[in-house]
Amino acid sequence: MNFLQGIIIYIESVSTKVPLEIFTFFGALTEEVIAPIPSPLVMTLAGSIASSQSKTFLFLLWLALIGAVGKTVGAYVIYLISDKAEDFIVGKIGRFLGVTHNEIEKLGKQLDGSGKDYVFLFLLRFVPIVPTSPISIICGIIKIDLKKYLVTSFTGYYFRNLIYLYLGYVGYGSISQGFDSAESVVKLLLALLIGGVIIYMYFKRSKVDTIGIIKDKFGSKDNH
Repeated sequence: MNFLQGIIIYIESVSTKVPLEIFTFFGALTEEVIAPIPSPLVMTLAGSIASSQSKTFLFLLWLALIGAVGKTVGAYVIYLISDKAEDFIVGKIGRFLGVTHNEIEKLGKQLDGSGKDYVFLFLLRFVPIVPTSPISIICGIIKIDLKKYLVTSFTGYYFRNLIYLYLGYVGYGSISQGFDSAESVVKLLLALLIGGVIIYMYFKRSKVDTIGIIKDKFGSKDNH
């Protein structure tokens, strides 16, 4: 049994030992902070338990709200950590990549607060196959406006939670496994994309430095 499997088994065992509302909140928070935990796990499990306890469908609306609060708290923690990590990392290796702290922050400022920006960020949180933790990390790194980040995260999580809760409630939890598999693929693609951008920035900087050295060398000869 690996570490992740141990966490999943522990979450499943706790779900039957505490009130459902408490499990939903802390489970959602943990799921957001510990990225490898399957995104549908807590909500589909909560929906299944709600069904076994003969809760009404309206109760799922309440659980979705609790879960959205938990995931938003977790997303806020990741945002803060990523924000601080960006300050440290760019300060240490930014010069090797040819990027500055201000240039990274400008990326976040490209989202100027229009309605389209809110819709875009909302969809990143709502669409089941989009991994949430990597998005939180990216938002923290480029310092997207915190109010915009929290509002869109909460609303997107709420409706995303409803999907998973309903699947668990009606006994279609296996469908969520398909979402989880698709989400894993998207995580891999995001990792490859980020890695590709870093490599591109490094070689682009190296090329610029080389051209600058050549110009300086031949320029100095021309002056003589």
